[in-house]
Amino acid sequence: MKNRKRALVLAGTAAALAATLIAAAPAPAAPASATQAAQAAQAAPKVAAVHGGGTIRYPYVPASHDIRFTVDAEAAPWSRPFPAQGGEQGMPVDARGKVTIYHAMPDENVIAVGEAEVDCLVTGGRTATVTAVVTSSNVGWEGKRIGISVQDGERGGPDRLGFSWGIANVDVQPDGSVSEPRVGTCMAPAPFTEVTEGGFKVTPAPLPPRPSTP
Repeated sequence: MKNRKRALVLAGTAAALAATLIAAAPAPAAPASATQAAQAAQAAPKVAAVHGGGTIRYPYVPASHDIRFTVDAEAAPWSRPFPAQGGEQGMPVDARGKVTIYHAMPDENVIAVGEAEVDCLVTGGRTATVTAVVTSSNVGWEGKRIGISVQDGERGGPDRLGFSWGIANVDVQPDGSVSEPRVGTCMAPAPFTEVTEGGFKVTPAPLPPRPSTP
């Protein structure tokens, strides 16, 4: 009987010890793949972007005109090398995406449309400047670089947009003649007009570091 009691005591002690060890053991580690993915997501740098579309009111055309822009642009730093000293790796504001323009002029029975390939994007807070080269158009703009500025409205205010023609980018020569200079990359006026329908989302990001050279 004593031996039986002693065996029961030992068994109870062993069970209690096992329970203590189990409770004290660390939780199973998360799968390496899930942990690595989470760390990579946290370490990944934010990418500048502008997405959206909207109708604007341009005060120098009749109210019946319908002018719309869509912008889908995302930063692609150092992706557009060019043949000049220092251009072998491209620029920190290189970008990709598309801009479309639609301008209906019912008083003239004309609808102007154009599509352009984004080549540059730079952000500062809620404002972004995008340039794109026209790839297709029914008004003869093929090959022309255009500049678009976008301001993501805050505190309930409207979004705003500006563009590099109409009231900007005019070069008056000494003889009085006027020309329209070529728009440089990431060059556009301030967002001077309100978006009346739709809107844009600006994702700001700091300029990326220069890539290391081999």
